[in-house]
Amino acid sequence: MNNINILWVDDEIDLLKPHILFLEGKDYAVTTCQSGMEALEEVDQKRFDIVFLDENMPGLTGLETLSELKEKQANLPVVMITKSEEEYIMEEAIGSKIADYLIKPVNPNQILLSLKKNLDHSRLISEKTTSDYQQEFRKIAMDMAMINDIEGWVELYQKLIYWELALESVEDPGMFEILTSQKSEANMQFGKFIDKNYPDWFNGGEAPVMSHTLLKEKVFPHLKQKDPTLLIVIDNLRYDQWRAFEPLLNPYYKKIEEEAYFSILPTATQYARNAIFSGLMPADMEKLHPDLWLNDTEDGGKNMHENEFLQANLKRSGLNHLKTEYHKILNAKNGKKMVDQIRSFKNNDLTVIVYNFVDMLSHSKTEMDMIKELASNDKSYRSLAESWFKNSPLFELIQQAQQLGFKLMITTDHGTINVKNPSKVIGDRNTSLNLRYKTGKSLTYEEKEVLAATNPKKIHLPSINMSSSFIFAKNDYFFAYPNNYNHYVSYYRNTYQHGGVSLEEMIIPFVRLEPK
Repeated sequence: MNNINILWVDDEIDLLKPHILFLEGKDYAVTTCQSGMEALEEVDQKRFDIVFLDENMPGLTGLETLSELKEKQANLPVVMITKSEEEYIMEEAIGSKIADYLIKPVNPNQILLSLKKNLDHSRLISEKTTSDYQQEFRKIAMDMAMINDIEGWVELYQKLIYWELALESVEDPGMFEILTSQKSEANMQFGKFIDKNYPDWFNGGEAPVMSHTLLKEKVFPHLKQKDPTLLIVIDNLRYDQWRAFEPLLNPYYKKIEEEAYFSILPTATQYARNAIFSGLMPADMEKLHPDLWLNDTEDGGKNMHENEFLQANLKRSGLNHLKTEYHKILNAKNGKKMVDQIRSFKNNDLTVIVYNFVDMLSHSKTEMDMIKELASNDKSYRSLAESWFKNSPLFELIQQAQQLGFKLMITTDHGTINVKNPSKVIGDRNTSLNLRYKTGKSLTYEEKEVLAATNPKKIHLPSINMSSSFIFAKNDYFFAYPNNYNHYVSYYRNTYQHGGVSLEEMIIPFVRLEPK
């Protein structure tokens, strides 16, 4: 078979001869012994793939043997077999990280199932996952050609994320390449959908929940006095990263609602996040709050007035009687301070925390060689974000919030995409600098690779001057100037950027949770 070596430890091993013969008939190699001491000696002398261990033995008990086996080989799978169904034995065995727990009498097929589950688990899952995706691939391809509504694109994108996460543990690079190609095709079709439909979302057409309607539609209806709510906006959080974070929250919070919503264009912080807090599109922010809004070409921080925008929004919505606080976390030191202060937020109806780490991670990938190595593709980028979250003050803050009874909402302002292909653009010296969108006058560009808004007012964006327009990169393109082109392209290719039109940037999560 595959040279699987089993150690079976039982003081009545002779009674198990039929089981052993059954396994040997399946080409497993079985070594037997009758005590814990013998088992420890065998493990010192020979390599085993798995141990079947009787719990009730004279001398060293099964639990004691288990403890010593784990000290010798922490990753050796051990299946505990016992006559006892006492809860404390189960709890101790599970706490010692057993691979499986079987109650006597066991039959040969139970043993075989346990072996398959522990030794062939990865292979079986890999084969089944690959087979299932091959079947699903055809359906996704057909669905993609037929989608003509918002719900269809959300469902397709979430399906692609599901398969991306499922396939990332499968040792089949070919399958992953096929999925990557399918995602790219989906983004091409999605770009056409946005190009055709996005302006209509502001002219009475059916529109999804978007940045400027998020608070009104998803947050404000759930705010009640004496019912503290924590709204966390994790900047630049992609849907797949949320899927990686979600299991970490399960012990503390139960999910009440999850909805994908759409970032406005540009999918950039100064536009999308200001739109969230103000409840307004950028052109309306410029008109109603000229003292707070700054255009791309103006000097100064573009997200310095989010709290003022929020307070104006609450007042306009008749909610200014609620007690609210706003905080922005820019580094771990700020985050630790916030953890120490969270008890004081219990008296607020709404506490808003903007957490900028994921944004810093994506930008540092551009600037730092080490981060480029650690986050060289979507899988590693997702893994790096998950590792950060697991060890971050933000996760600690959420745990504290659960203990204090806070309701929790988690969202983001936009996602990000790994850019691969340069798209040449020419503009004057006042053209904006973002790699995924440009605004300025006299822009020259490759039409197939962009969504162009020659009249920004149609999509409620401000015009810096009378002839200004916006262009947004589609799929995985990024804008590059002809001057010093090769150096520029080499520097920014395979970095994470935002501002343009893609599933990853535009379709983003909003989640509402309650403490367990």
